[in-house]
Amino acid sequence: MSPAGAKDGAEDGLRSAEARGTGRRAGSAGPAPETGRLRVRAALALLCVGQGVPGAWALFAPRSFHDAFPLPVFAWVTKFPPYNEHLVRDLGALSLGLTTVLLWAAVRPERSLVRAAAFGCLTFTVPHLVFHVAHLGRFETVDVIGQLISQVAPIVLAGMVILLSRRSSGAGI
Repeated sequence: MSPAGAKDGAEDGLRSAEARGTGRRAGSAGPAPETGRLRVRAALALLCVGQGVPGAWALFAPRSFHDAFPLPVFAWVTKFPPYNEHLVRDLGALSLGLTTVLLWAAVRPERSLVRAAAFGCLTFTVPHLVFHVAHLGRFETVDVIGQLISQVAPIVLAGMVILLSRRSSGAGI
């Protein structure tokens, strides 16, 4: 084998190793890294909204949150009396704390930060879903459907973020 042929073979091996590191086979079709990064950022942004809006509402207007979340016609929280301003404000503050980490990960999508934010989101949303599934008898069918959608969606989004970030190598997604 000539030195030039050895160099070409080494470069092909490097390209294959790089492809393995990204979770994609050399020459395989699939989303470009920019597409994956955009999907991760979009999912994180949606998670920010899903945590941030009710979090801010609960922190800054706890009684209104208790009496009218997610909409006054539904008022899901009132099904779990009594009202406790301290607990509602604490929930809001914790939700905003999680929102801060999710937003930071969306702005600077470094792999470890993105994964930590997504796993942190799952740490809240999975037990929250489990609790509500065990207490659906208090609600009308439309409320059950709304709750399941609103609680499963962030789990799916966080799972998607974890899967997409797993395929990435290096510091950035």
